[in-house]
Amino acid sequence: MTINSVYLLLTVGALIYVRKQLLQSDVVEADALFKTELFKSISILVPAYNEAENIVESIESLLKLEYPEYHIIVINDGSSDDTLQRLIDHFDLVETEIYYNKQIGHQPIQKIYQSPDIPILTVIDKKNGGKADALNAGIDLAETDLICSIDADSILEQNVLKKLIQTFIEHKNTVAAGGVVRVINGCKIESREIKEIHTPKNFWARLQSVEYIRAFLFGRVGWDYFKSLLIVSGAFGIFDRKAVIKVGGYLTDTVGEDIELIIRLHSYHLRNNTDYQIRFLPEPICWTEVPTDYTSLKNQRNRWHRGLADSLWRHRYMLFDKTYKHIGLFVMPFFLFFELLGPVIQFFSYIYLAVSLFLPSLFNLPFILLFLAVSILYGMVISLISVLAEEIAFKSYSSFKDIFILSLFSFVENIGYRQIHGFWQLKGLIDFFRGKKNWGEISRTGFQ
Repeated sequence: MTINSVYLLLTVGALIYVRKQLLQSDVVEADALFKTELFKSISILVPAYNEAENIVESIESLLKLEYPEYHIIVINDGSSDDTLQRLIDHFDLVETEIYYNKQIGHQPIQKIYQSPDIPILTVIDKKNGGKADALNAGIDLAETDLICSIDADSILEQNVLKKLIQTFIEHKNTVAAGGVVRVINGCKIESREIKEIHTPKNFWARLQSVEYIRAFLFGRVGWDYFKSLLIVSGAFGIFDRKAVIKVGGYLTDTVGEDIELIIRLHSYHLRNNTDYQIRFLPEPICWTEVPTDYTSLKNQRNRWHRGLADSLWRHRYMLFDKTYKHIGLFVMPFFLFFELLGPVIQFFSYIYLAVSLFLPSLFNLPFILLFLAVSILYGMVISLISVLAEEIAFKSYSSFKDIFILSLFSFVENIGYRQIHGFWQLKGLIDFFRGKKNWGEISRTGFQ
């Protein structure tokens, strides 16, 4: 009841905030900011490990972004496939020497490549160290005001930087900002641009479409509305480069480098009583390919939960400490008791429910009906509200059929998938206590 009520509150807060943002965007044009030359330079960091299927398409889409001054740094993190060779062949890369000041730790850089025809593109070839290690290498090489980290299997909308950069210009104390991440599976792509938005045909991808709408568009926008954002997705986020270097860059011994960095930024600025903002904006959109098979999805969610557990454990000193204000007193305890430990309670409650059906002494029909209403029907309502609100606010999808499918899956998601997902999270928590650190295999089909 509590967690679903919080989600409903976040959704309502997000709706208010989205409406405010849309009204403001009608008044403040992003292009006007750039005419004043107040914009900040950005380096887009693309860590790539065995991303041969998508890497060329992803970089080509980045080259079409609408922004006055940006640089693309691809970090080949010791790929065992032909990721690097595809980049060399497609962009006619040549080896070069670039001096950089190593300020944060990462595995050695072996070679650096640049394109004679595309001066804003740089490719780093380094020893494998993981995604966080690759991002640290990119941060060291970047010389811009801001850094933007995205996954190699993602595509950004062309005006995304213009929209997201506004918060850094209007609010000088912004240290990080994220935007909406949406599912690209099923969309029509021409010349590496999104032409039509459709729901995926794959069952698992459809479930994730509903999940992403609720979690990104209304979950994280809602947290931002209450100035309590605890995560900027690793798939897409913009950071003040100096702020990231000041806290030591990304940690390389965690599988939740995105949430850990945000918590560390909160911790540093609150501990030093420094004014700052970490924002999440509803309009900027990054499109990403989601897993389409059971095993890949299970491995991804297992890793996400291990990352959450690791980050909360590392920063447990913040819990209930008034030094860290509402983040330490309310937000982190919520994530601990509801997001992290919620699957444990869920698992045992379903066991109790199953046992009570066969033991007359425990059977309580009013309780069972109330349990089902709170745990399933309430969740269905929130998912459906999120799907319909997204369409009312942004009118993203190309046909009524897509809206109908998403509405249908907002119900399906809460019966079966939510319970399986809870079991994956429970397994992730167990794996965390067992010290498991690997990412798990996730298969990719590539953009079609």
